[in-house]
Amino acid sequence: MKQPLTGILPVAPTPFHDDGRVDEDGMRRVIDCMIDQGVDAICILANYSEQFVLSDDERALLMKVSLEHAAGRVPMIVTISHFSTDIVVKRAKDAETLGASMVMMMPPYHGVGLVPAPTGIYEQFKAVSDAISIPIMVQDAPLSGAPLPVDLLCKMAREIENVSYFKIEVPFAADKLAALIEQGGKDIVGPFDGEEAVTLLADLDAGATGTMTSAMFPDKIKPIVTEYLAGNKDAALDHWKHCMPLINHENRQCGLRAAKTVMKEGGVIKSDFVRHPLKPMSDRTKARLIGLASELDVLALKWGK
Repeated sequence: MKQPLTGILPVAPTPFHDDGRVDEDGMRRVIDCMIDQGVDAICILANYSEQFVLSDDERALLMKVSLEHAAGRVPMIVTISHFSTDIVVKRAKDAETLGASMVMMMPPYHGVGLVPAPTGIYEQFKAVSDAISIPIMVQDAPLSGAPLPVDLLCKMAREIENVSYFKIEVPFAADKLAALIEQGGKDIVGPFDGEEAVTLLADLDAGATGTMTSAMFPDKIKPIVTEYLAGNKDAALDHWKHCMPLINHENRQCGLRAAKTVMKEGGVIKSDFVRHPLKPMSDRTKARLIGLASELDVLALKWGK
C-alpha cells in the first residue's frame, strides 16, 4: 500500500455447506461480491468470519483460497489473533508470505480471566512486528476483555514499527478515537471504527478515516465515508440516516448471521449455515432483515441472481 488505507474495509463471512463443511467456491464468490461492492479492502478470518469455530487447517485453507482469488484486486487483511505469541507470529508470517497487505489482531486473551498485563500485550505486538514488514491493525474490541488504554495504544504506535492502524469498537468509541488521534499524532496512520457502522457518524466526527463493517452492504455504507472525507458532511449524514435502520437491525438483532443470510438470498452463497453453538436467526428476524435490505436495494441481495 503506497498510501494509507482509508474507506470501508469489511469482514468477509465464512460460507459453509448445509452440513457444516467449508465452502471454498462460496468463499471465492464472497470475495468477488465484496469487490463488486467497491470495498477498499477485505478482512478475513475475523470474529464476523466465525474465526472461533475454524480449525487451524481450515484457517490456512481459507487464507490461501481468499488471497489467491483476490489476486491483488484489493488489499487483504488477515486476522491472526491468538493467546499464544508463537502462534500469532506464525500466522502473521504465513499471511505476509501469501500476499496479505495487513494483519489484524486483538490483544492476547483466553476468556475474561486470562489476560496478560500491558507489558505482555506490548511484547506480543512487538514480536509480530519484528517478524513481518506489513502494517498491523490493533483490534480494540470488548470481546477480548483486555483493556487497551490510549496511553498503551500510543506507546505501541510510537515504538513498534508496524503498529499503525487501529479498529476501535468499544463503548464510547468516538471519544477514544479522538483521544488516540490527539495523543498519537502522526503515528496513528489509520483510525477506524467497527460495530457495523452503528456509531460511524460520531466516529468520523472524532477523526476516524474509515470503517470495518460486515460484508452485507458496503456498497451503501461506503458513500457515508467518502462524502464525509470529501467535506460533504450533510450528504454523509443523509446516507447514514438512509442506512441506519438496516445497520441497527444487523447490529442489535442479527450479528454475523446477517451478511450470510443476505448473500444466500442474493445467490452469492448456497447456505447461511452457522456452526454450533451459534444458532440460525428466527424467521421473524430474517424477514425484517430481507425487507430492510430490499428497501435499500443492496447489491448482495441480487448479485448472484
